[in-house]
Amino acid sequence: MKRILIAGMHHESNSFNPIIAGEKDFKVIHGEDIFNNLRENDSTTGIIKTLQGAGYEVIPTVFARAVPNGEVDYDFYMKIKEEIIERAKAAEKEAPIDAITLALHGSMRVDKQGEAEGYLLEDLRGIFPRIPIISSLDMHTTMTERMHNNCDGFVGYKCAPHTDCFETGEHAARMTIDVLENKAKPKSAWVKVPILIAGEQSQTSVEPMVELINELRQCEEKEGIMAASYLMGFPWADNEDSSIAVYVVANDDLKLAEKEAVRLAELIWSKKHDFHFHTETYNDKEALDVAFEAVKEGKLPIYLSDSGDNPTAGSSSDCTDFLNLIMRDERTNNLRKPVIYGGIYDPIATKECEGKVGKEVTLTFGAKFDTITTSPITARGTVKAYIKDWSREGMVKGDLALFNSQGVDIVLAEAHVGYIVPEMFTDLGVDPRDAEIVVCKLGYLTHQHEEVAKRSIMALTKGSTNEDLKTLDYKLVKRPIFPLDDDFKYNALENLIAKEG
Repeated sequence: MKRILIAGMHHESNSFNPIIAGEKDFKVIHGEDIFNNLRENDSTTGIIKTLQGAGYEVIPTVFARAVPNGEVDYDFYMKIKEEIIERAKAAEKEAPIDAITLALHGSMRVDKQGEAEGYLLEDLRGIFPRIPIISSLDMHTTMTERMHNNCDGFVGYKCAPHTDCFETGEHAARMTIDVLENKAKPKSAWVKVPILIAGEQSQTSVEPMVELINELRQCEEKEGIMAASYLMGFPWADNEDSSIAVYVVANDDLKLAEKEAVRLAELIWSKKHDFHFHTETYNDKEALDVAFEAVKEGKLPIYLSDSGDNPTAGSSSDCTDFLNLIMRDERTNNLRKPVIYGGIYDPIATKECEGKVGKEVTLTFGAKFDTITTSPITARGTVKAYIKDWSREGMVKGDLALFNSQGVDIVLAEAHVGYIVPEMFTDLGVDPRDAEIVVCKLGYLTHQHEEVAKRSIMALTKGSTNEDLKTLDYKLVKRPIFPLDDDFKYNALENLIAKEG
């Protein structure tokens, strides 16, 4: 029975967020405990089930995952990486490892180091110089030379929001099996495309991404193509690698990989002016006006995205400006039900609510981490609910409080979590289906919230995930790059990097 080593690291690191993400922010699963933590829409699960279904022995190491945040603490990263390496060495001593299949994000960055995935791959390649290494990636990967040089093949998600994580892990596992059983020889080509783009402008259910993803799928149907990916990069990370990339893997045909990668790069470059917001989008004040008018029409609930402080894109989630605007608006108190607001990351304010359900208290909350963009709010209100060790969707455990003040039910979170599922609110005793206005710190809505929302409006608020990329203080991104620059020529062939494998 062939033995496949697996590991996982998932984190999107926002360099504009002052938080350094550490051990308390991550959910870390060690060794065989991963088999007790399989999830439906998860690349690691896709890898495991596919390999086991094909009769392979799966050798687990370490799996670390966190809601996007600031850059990752160096010592914590080294601890995780070293445990993966030590477990890999121990497994190899027991019996030879035949291949490595990884579930990586691709835009994890480490404080004082830079890229995360490339160094892990480099260390694994140093120990296993001759066996295949294959990895799934998030669509918002920032490809680097170190990653490219130390992995035989990558495949990225093709859906945004990311509803195809399991399938992408399955794809990576099938590539591994193809190498081991059919003697496939991955040859990869990578083309850098100088574009920065926010995910809210590149949803795959609308153009131009519909056409672009269809091209990827048609490419993968061609004889000899093992995988084709648009790696859209992560715009809220200021580093010299930031950009879109095209990545194509072909079976023993480098020229084919190069040809398809260049063609796909030229295609997305030709579409650069076609990317725009598809969600109804306004500045913060106008978005609120539109929402209040929409309430009168009676098609409820109306969802508002506080997009500039989106923790699922790595913002600090403690910016208060939009919440303050809502609380000060006299129309808020005239609603039938309180506005549901998710939420504020503030461990201190959250814990101050413990044991005080039903009581009136004065709280100061927000701006615990981002002290430049925003300011704290001090308000008097009632603690309506409190949950110990809340967690869903694989998020790290932490307490939640529901604090009502000035017509708003405010979720306060002890941990840096994403406001991605309506169940967060229902767990706290408020049902978004019965609300008039629901505010989430998101960009585009997750599919779970889309199923509830009757109308979705994105507010261009301020924080570490400003949607107007031209307002961000980039210092390291290589120029020229669109949309920071526009009047420049691009040649895909000149940006081609190939790898024999």
